[in-house]
Amino acid sequence: MFKTAELGRSLSEDEFDERAEDLRLKLLIAQDQLQRSKAFQVIVDLAGVSGAGKGMAVNALHTWLDTRFLTTRSYTEPSEEERQRPAYWRYWRDLPRKGRIGLFLRGRYRRLTMDFFDGKVTEAKLENELDRITAFENELSADGAVILKFWLHLGRDAQAKRLKELESNPATSWRVTDVDWKHWHEYDRYISIVERVITKTNTGVAPWHIVESADGRYRDITIAETIVEALADGLRKRQIEPFKADDHARPPKKDPLPKRPAGPPTILSTLDQSEGADKNEYQQQLVELQAEHHVLQRTARHRGVSSIYVFEGSDAAGKGGSIRRLVATLDARNYQVIQVAAPTEEEAAQHYLWRFWRHVSAAGRLTVFDRSWYGRVLVERVEGFASQDEWRRAYAEMNDFEEQLTEYGIVLAKFYLHITPDEQRKRFEARLETPYKRWKLTKDDWRNRARWWDYEQAVHDMVEATDTRHAPWTLIAANDKRAARLKVLRTACEALRRRLNGGD
Repeated sequence: MFKTAELGRSLSEDEFDERAEDLRLKLLIAQDQLQRSKAFQVIVDLAGVSGAGKGMAVNALHTWLDTRFLTTRSYTEPSEEERQRPAYWRYWRDLPRKGRIGLFLRGRYRRLTMDFFDGKVTEAKLENELDRITAFENELSADGAVILKFWLHLGRDAQAKRLKELESNPATSWRVTDVDWKHWHEYDRYISIVERVITKTNTGVAPWHIVESADGRYRDITIAETIVEALADGLRKRQIEPFKADDHARPPKKDPLPKRPAGPPTILSTLDQSEGADKNEYQQQLVELQAEHHVLQRTARHRGVSSIYVFEGSDAAGKGGSIRRLVATLDARNYQVIQVAAPTEEEAAQHYLWRFWRHVSAAGRLTVFDRSWYGRVLVERVEGFASQDEWRRAYAEMNDFEEQLTEYGIVLAKFYLHITPDEQRKRFEARLETPYKRWKLTKDDWRNRARWWDYEQAVHDMVEATDTRHAPWTLIAANDKRAARLKVLRTACEALRRRLNGGD
């Protein structure tokens, strides 16, 4: 079964870049069609031998897909809450809504395989659980779900090489455990169990895809292309009309940005946008800061210290790019990125803070909010979705919310990324030239420029009211993307280091 995934296939950097550019556009268009139609949900399970790069594959998909409509979950030992319920409760709870894609690591297959390998599960129990898995997947498929399961494979020699490489790097050595080497020493027996599991659960409605993973570029492209094909097939079967990316990209004939109104300067107008970062120095500092952030987050995980990072900013200011650099070296099982859009019907029926309380980090985990509760005093204020009384009282409500978080010991870092109107226009126009970035540019982005100065005043008032000792704002001049990304990482490291060293 696995010989076809031990052929030494790889992609050069040029081949990867060429295929990735076209692939990103296809992924985003298909994902947009999916979320607009809400016709079905997509469930992607990632499993594989230790060192095969499951977390790296997830990070690649986070880079290529619109994370607003992406759910990622990784499973460890059941929590006390989960142990009080049937085993499949947490899998049902975490299913993505129709119109979304869910990525799942260490799901229903891993624990069963591990327990059988360790002799904790009998033959009869194994067969019974595999039947249950199949029944679960059949139920979801019958309701319209598209299910994809990937086994990321390394041959015995390739796995040993990968594990040694990970062990030799201080930033990744933690990933290799005694259990990983135990599986390697008993590689043939472990793989024979995996083969049995895959054979039993490889169905027409929930197929397994065995992916050769010695080369990361080949692995990531193969997974993404399989997802694109499955999305396209699902949309075609349901006769969902293709969405044209160019519909997003048409700029107005006249720039809607008004002249700057008379009045005193705002806190954003005082930012020094001349700060830059040399490309070579940037690469070196980026690697160093990512390694430090990784170690600090791993220490926080061990100590049960949670973190919440909040990102706000001008359209095209680089929030997504900064977030990707921030989490790039982290274990995908220990963080989640929450893309905040308009509230769902369920969320709109609650207090506006309700949906943020739901995502407060569990012990030792990191939650990143791409836009946040501050939408109440920014977009809702400027666009008139909240009354003056509602957004004015929200300052005190948000300060209280954040004080509760930090009193509990959560590391809270708040970032506002700001660019000038001229820089924003340059970035909008640059997006038109890059096919896989055009989808980001909408009529609303151009329309929002007409309210530029209203937003700037709203940010000024927000900082004035919510820049507190326990939850300060970090304002970032982001005309230079490299300098902005470094400042985000540096600030996150400082906040974590202060908390872990016993500071406030």
